[in-house]
Amino acid sequence: MIEHVRYSIVVPVFNEEAVITQTYLRLKEVMNQTEAAYELLFINDGSRDNTAAMIQGFSENDECVKLINFSRNFGHQIAITAGMDYASGDAVVVIDADLQDPPELILEMIAKWKEGYDVVYAKRMKRMGETFFKKQTAHLFYRILRASTDIAIPVDTGDFRLMDRKVCGEMRRLTEKNRFVRGLVSWVGFRQTAVEYVRDERAAGETKYPLKKMLKLSMDGITSFSIKPLKLATYLGGALSVSGFAYLLVVLYLKLFTDTAVAGWNAIAIIQLFFSGFILIILGVVGEYIGRIYDESKGRPLYIVRDCHGMKKKERRIRTIV
Repeated sequence: MIEHVRYSIVVPVFNEEAVITQTYLRLKEVMNQTEAAYELLFINDGSRDNTAAMIQGFSENDECVKLINFSRNFGHQIAITAGMDYASGDAVVVIDADLQDPPELILEMIAKWKEGYDVVYAKRMKRMGETFFKKQTAHLFYRILRASTDIAIPVDTGDFRLMDRKVCGEMRRLTEKNRFVRGLVSWVGFRQTAVEYVRDERAAGETKYPLKKMLKLSMDGITSFSIKPLKLATYLGGALSVSGFAYLLVVLYLKLFTDTAVAGWNAIAIIQLFFSGFILIILGVVGEYIGRIYDESKGRPLYIVRDCHGMKKKERRIRTIV
């Protein structure tokens, strides 16, 4: 029996020529089991290898495949956003191209969606093929994020998830530039549930999230959903001021009422270095928030599309983010 629904599979790609054919074939195999209409929407985020050419070849032989080429690299979170903007399905699934997230789990997500859930996210129970450092820093980040925000962002989850059409519609109204998509999905609400899985090793190629990008994503997540770092600066500043005043009283007491020698330059230098370092850290935190305000004030589009393949004329228009 053919379902009268349509699914959109959004796949952001960046230099994935080593794995893209395998990804395409596995997605086709899974989606054909749904007996429903679907589209495989690949967002090429400025790849410098043959990824775009290979996907374009798929689209010429398969009407389900659509390719959107960015004018340059805008980043993974922006590529996901573009995919949701252009997706036409009743349900939209976001999945990376590296096959660490198994496409076969999409069928379980669809089953949960049919039960009435608007968002079905994949929760990692185990992460295969990742270093101890990567696992521990990821574990720590999600716990810090959960403690820092008033929004219940699920721990141990990535961007692999299914969203109902109405959820994507609400996501289009969120226009911030430094995006943390999984946090935004939690913020919009609706009925959400998880499916658990073991994350596989990368099928081929290299990770597109080295330490530098992971740190930026972490900072985007915390600053987008919490002002507690700014409040923490206030609390620490007050505590240090009280400590400094108490130390001053101790010094005055020793000077006026005892014969004990008061340490001079060494103590002053230590205190000065401590307070200077603290002030610079606080300035850095404030600077992160100000920098994000600056980005928002420019009013630039989130991304620019160079060209599209496998899409009808009405689907090729650049969708304005409002």
